[in-house]
Amino acid sequence: MAPRKQNGASTNVSTRQATPAPEEVLPKEINSLPPVIGINFGNSYASIGAFTKESVVECIANEDGERQIACAISFHNEELYIGNQAKAQLVKNAANTITGFRNLLGKKFSSLPKEVTENTTSCQPIPFPGQPETIGYAVSVLASAPSHVVSPNPSVPPSAAPSNAPTPRPSSPSQAFETRYLTVREVTAIFLRSLVKSAEDFLGKTVEGIVVTVPATFTEEAKDELEGAAKDIGVRVLQLLDEAGAAAGVTTSEAWTAAGAGTDEEQAAQLALLPDRTQLIVDLGSSSLSLHLLSIRQGLAYVLAHSSTSSVGSQAIDDKLIAFFATDFTKKTKVALSVSAPSSGKPLPNQSVHDARAEAKLRLAIEHTKRTLSASPGAATCSVESLKEGVDFNGSINRLRFDMIAAPVYAAVAAEVTKLLTSGEVTLDAHQIDEIVYVGGSTALPGLDQRLLVECGFREDIATPFARGVVVGGGVGDPTTVLARGCAVQAGCLWALVGSASKEDAELLESFSRHPETKAAKALDVRATTRTIGVVFPGEVDGADEDSIEKQVGGLFVPLILHETALPARRAVSLDVEVAEGSGAKVVAEVWEVEEGVKVEKIVIPRDEEDAEDEDEEDEEDIVKKPTLVKKSLLGVVEFAPKLAIKTAKGKGAASSRTQGKTYTRVQVVGVVGVDGKVDVDVEEVGAGADVQGAKGAVHVPAL
Repeated sequence: MAPRKQNGASTNVSTRQATPAPEEVLPKEINSLPPVIGINFGNSYASIGAFTKESVVECIANEDGERQIACAISFHNEELYIGNQAKAQLVKNAANTITGFRNLLGKKFSSLPKEVTENTTSCQPIPFPGQPETIGYAVSVLASAPSHVVSPNPSVPPSAAPSNAPTPRPSSPSQAFETRYLTVREVTAIFLRSLVKSAEDFLGKTVEGIVVTVPATFTEEAKDELEGAAKDIGVRVLQLLDEAGAAAGVTTSEAWTAAGAGTDEEQAAQLALLPDRTQLIVDLGSSSLSLHLLSIRQGLAYVLAHSSTSSVGSQAIDDKLIAFFATDFTKKTKVALSVSAPSSGKPLPNQSVHDARAEAKLRLAIEHTKRTLSASPGAATCSVESLKEGVDFNGSINRLRFDMIAAPVYAAVAAEVTKLLTSGEVTLDAHQIDEIVYVGGSTALPGLDQRLLVECGFREDIATPFARGVVVGGGVGDPTTVLARGCAVQAGCLWALVGSASKEDAELLESFSRHPETKAAKALDVRATTRTIGVVFPGEVDGADEDSIEKQVGGLFVPLILHETALPARRAVSLDVEVAEGSGAKVVAEVWEVEEGVKVEKIVIPRDEEDAEDEDEEDEEDIVKKPTLVKKSLLGVVEFAPKLAIKTAKGKGAASSRTQGKTYTRVQVVGVVGVDGKVDVDVEEVGAGADVQGAKGAVHVPAL
């Protein structure tokens, strides 16, 4: 055989196989990241939260660089698309693209409304073959190629079988498609597998546990199917966490309570959140609105009230925005374009295929438009190539026009917030809300925040992610990442209990399961205080005005355990109190149950000099709200003669003139409220380096 030439050199072909060189064994990098993740599983989008090497929880991206992953899967020939790539298939491959499957978990086909079963924008739900009540999907996939003919005699190679059929052209090969049926559980498993695979690529190890968010409206059947889908892909579900719990896992962290990014120390002190506050969570999804009212007490969250409605959703904003750009396209190009009705979002009965595809293109393009409006105060563009009849479209919209379009949705959200606060489930005024937390991409729009502050009557100094400057640039207040990061935090806490040999840790881990044993289930039975327990030191307080809390209660008031605090609870407060002069000097502390409220007053706004001459014009009124405190129940009184009192020296200045020459003593007040309602309050003198033990007293209230 003639030698073969390679690159001008003559080489002989050798029949001897080359011995592979031994692979170099590299030292493996020790990965200390916990093998758990958090998943925010929404109906339209999902996100993944995981721990980084800096022990910080972040929302990670998938292999396509997406942190907000569309909940969609699509089949095209032999390819399977997941995420935003699958959502792009809605333009020309809607029949094989499945969306909105999360909300169908645990439901029966007969319970689905017509707008779901008659959906034409994506793959329609159908009864699964052989199971009429099981929801399924039918997709067309490329059939597997036929296997080669196997010769009965292995020593004789198979010969080509003669055929009278013409040989197909290479340019147009014959393709056979088959119908594949999938249940909602199988679709969910496919989607979860892609999320877990992205997390494993980031962590560099196998994911062994996940915490997944579920809405408050999820039934037990829906939770069973979600856990079953995770089990099908070999992943352990550590907990199905309510969205309010996931949000609380982030908003109680030090990173959240600290001031916003880019502020100095003085601003940081002003913007830092108090450890005891009342929080409103606004979760605006594509098809529903969820509201949760929480009391945050020293890192513990207690749900006061919640509501959910499917009549309000960001889908209405998308429909109105599509209608706006469709009208703009027709006006600029004179090409008629009919889209879904903005009020209902339902497809038009006589909508052509070209109009349906154009609407699908617009629906994909406006996602970028909304994100631009959320991040920048300027105008945002909407560009689509070959929108219809080969005509390109380039439109723009500013934030003011967008807020006008979305105003009905903003007003509906504000109405639901007002309804929650006045529903009777909780007795709170909007003035008593300390913080608003936004969840979901649609709540990243500043217009919604401004509308709620104006219409719902919140305080001017209420803390919001926009007021604190933690939304833009992927800050800690980014509404699109809150739930995923909260689930990852919870997953890390639960994973620390998995490998523990302690019996107490095992019982605690069991209490987080969906079907805990009787003993572990007691951990889920949480009680809370209904009124604030505080201590009043009777006497005049210098500098207190007529509307102050001190005037209302008749002395210095120290809140000890606030209302709506989860039990058991323990609080300790240290302060200086004044001691009256004379032989009978003593410290008196009254332990009260008080009720907090809000006093509403109407004041007349003074007119300007120019408007004062107009007598026909009515006076403008403004509503002013002030906090009130009403004593309800006296739990006990502590009296003792002080032993560590110190008389202050005389000084200069207005502030020192009120305290000079007066006697003060430092006391520590410790209050404990048990699960059974038992109250113990200890008041004791304390002093640095004192040789004499201070006086003390206590109040004990038996359990209810």
